[in-house]
Amino acid sequence: MKRLHLFLIKAFISTFTATFFIAIFLLLMQFLWKYIDDLVGKGLEFTQIAELIFYASARFVPIALPIAMLLSSVMVFGKLGENYELAALKASGISLTRILFPLTIFVIIISYSSFLFSNYVMPIANLKNGSMIYDIQKKKPALNIKEGVFYKDIEGFSIKVSQKDDDGNTLNNIIIYDHTAKNGNDKVIIAESGKMQLTKDEQFLELILLNGHSYIDIAKNNRKDKKPYRTTHFKENLIRFNLSSFSTMNNSEDLYKGHYAMLSNKQLAIAIDSLNIKFQERKETFTNNIIEKYNPKFESDSIITLDSLSLSKQKQQFDIAINKLRTIKSIVQSNKNDLEYRKVIITKHEIEWHRKISLATACIILFLIGSSMGAIIRKGGFGLPVLISVFFFLIYHVLSIIGEKSAKDLSMDAIEGIWLANIVFLPVALFLVYKAKNDSQLFDFSSLFKRIGYLINK
Repeated sequence: MKRLHLFLIKAFISTFTATFFIAIFLLLMQFLWKYIDDLVGKGLEFTQIAELIFYASARFVPIALPIAMLLSSVMVFGKLGENYELAALKASGISLTRILFPLTIFVIIISYSSFLFSNYVMPIANLKNGSMIYDIQKKKPALNIKEGVFYKDIEGFSIKVSQKDDDGNTLNNIIIYDHTAKNGNDKVIIAESGKMQLTKDEQFLELILLNGHSYIDIAKNNRKDKKPYRTTHFKENLIRFNLSSFSTMNNSEDLYKGHYAMLSNKQLAIAIDSLNIKFQERKETFTNNIIEKYNPKFESDSIITLDSLSLSKQKQQFDIAINKLRTIKSIVQSNKNDLEYRKVIITKHEIEWHRKISLATACIILFLIGSSMGAIIRKGGFGLPVLISVFFFLIYHVLSIIGEKSAKDLSMDAIEGIWLANIVFLPVALFLVYKAKNDSQLFDFSSLFKRIGYLINK
């Protein structure tokens, strides 16, 4: 039995490893496709791109594990069934549950490792990945001045060149608008030609202008001057542009440290308790304020009936009452929105807490489904097993999305929304294991047809 167990584990591990990295690759391609516009043209170094890909890949590990578990189990057991190895094992008196036992232990270990990874490693990966994406999105594009187009990525300047030589550094017919004074286009520089070069530290762009003149609008600053602008001619002029915003990436981790995706389950539990306390305090404060301000107690002697007032006084009292009602309605709506927002934040924390356990449990459920389906269809390779795996995982993914969105909309509890897919798939897994164990057809309607025929003949 030990040799059999080692054979099954080796066959499963090799297939599982391959499918796991394929799943990571596909999820990573989806990630890069989503952020391709933010990455292109930013002049990122190879180390920065590699670091971003590394942290993004780490984020996809808990999602890729259930996919790999489903696909590898269908392929392995489908191949065993196709080669009649399962039939031989069952003929020798070894049941399917005994065959699944060593792999189930291995899958439980992988499932627990998935939870540990989600709880301790993924918050760090999410923090690093989220801060890097934020920095890249805020980072300005790499310097690229094109012919005939105003270049405005250097703060405070607009640059236009009519022609660039083949060397990419020599420029002709240059126009520069300087708005650093924040008074509009109060300074314009025009030059016949020029040459641009970076300083050694690449922090500044030096633009050497030749044969030109500058116009400075001074009318706004000095109304007594008769001339509206000052003109300066030059044979050579040097302008330096600060490029620090092009090369530096700020560390934005502090912006995301309190985000629910960056916390472990222990931290999430503490955060949920704190948020619930603040939610209840806010609710009680709002209730008490409404009661104190808009539910005054009147003494019987001070009550004045409307009949005793004139028409103008009655109208005045009605207007006061209507204004108070409008004020109450506005305050209630504002506080309702605030309480709903606080409840959504609490729900998102609860979703993240349950997600880590749910994805780990999904590894076991999808393994049972995959191994049972492989034993039933008895087909290995990347053909039919892949189609079956994609079918089951799409249903699982759709149910997960529906449950999570319902929880975030507060139409369903967080625990119900996150565990919806697992709750639906668990009976399916047990049903398929039962069918595979008894070597019965997936859907056998023969007894039903016999009963229908018996009733018709009767």
